[in-house]
Formats: sequence, C-alpha cells, structure tokens
Amino acid sequence: MTEDPMLKVWLIEYDKLKAEQTQRIGFRDNLLYVTLSVFGAVVSFAISNTTNYYAFLVLPWVCLILGWTYLVNDEKISAIGRYIRLTLVEKVKDKTGYGDLASLFGWEIAHRSDLRRSRRKIEQLIIDEITFVVSGIIALVAFWVLVPNPVLAIHILGGVELILLLVLGWEIVVYADLAKGR
Repeated sequence: MTEDPMLKVWLIEYDKLKAEQTQRIGFRDNLLYVTLSVFGAVVSFAISNTTNYYAFLVLPWVCLILGWTYLVNDEKISAIGRYIRLTLVEKVKDKTGYGDLASLFGWEIAHRSDLRRSRRKIEQLIIDEITFVVSGIIALVAFWVLVPNPVLAIHILGGVELILLLVLGWEIVVYADLAKGR
C-alpha cells in the first residue's frame, strides 16, 4: 500500500498544531498565576506605606498587558481547534473517503460536546473577567479612595486605564467561544 504524501503532510500538520496548542495552553494558564502574583506583590507594596498608594495605578496596566496576552493566546488555542475541526478533518475525510467525522480526530469534537461545557465556559469567562478586568478596576477605585486629591493628569490616566479595562472586558466576552460541538 502506498502512503499518500498529502495525508502524511496533514497528519504532521495535526501533530505540530497540537504541540503548539498544548504549549499555548500552558503559557495561557500560567498567565493567571503570574497576574495574581504581581497583583499580590504590588498591593503588598502599595499598602505598606501611604506614600506608595500610587502603585495602585500600575495594576490596571498589569491587568491590561497580561489580560491581552491571555486573550490572544486563548483565541489562538481556539483557532487551532477550529481549524482542525472544520478544515483539517475535511481534508483528511476527502482524501481517505472516511465519512465518520465524529471519530476522525474525535477528541477535537468530543470535548466540546459534553453536558457541562456551557457552564464551564461561563465560569471561566467570569474568572477571566474577575482576574483581568475587575481586579484592575478595584485597584483604580482603591487609588481614588486612598489618594483624595491627585493632579488632573493622574485622573486622566485613571480614566484611560478604566476605559482600556472595559474594552478588554468586552473583548474577553467576544472571544469566549461558548459554542458546543463541531
């Protein structure tokens, strides 16, 4: 039996995509821990002395940068899965004549079809919003409460941070990938 070169290329592509997806998942998930660690360190510094309250203004930027990085990696993880489910499966099916899509790269579809996926994805969405948006907003509120009369430029900076956090929050919702199945 002669092995089809295109089929071999697609199977190698699948292996490479899964390796990239796995690497991105690890990186994305570690961003949650990094964010919590940085947040803890900055808050600890900020409350150690009243002259350090301005450190609270750093936290929204931390949330924005790490949150955006988290979101981009999460989107790429979903895009890889979508490409495998919708494009690569079709290519392999057409080349092999194998008609059972559910068992061709079956995990790519099966893990998206369990009964608790919707609840799990909504819970993850809430955690992401708390971690990257709500915590940044809390830092801003803490600053505004603890520093009664900052200069106008600081108010403008805080306003920009708040707007950017709200944009990030919206983008997290947009890219949440709550769909089930293929």
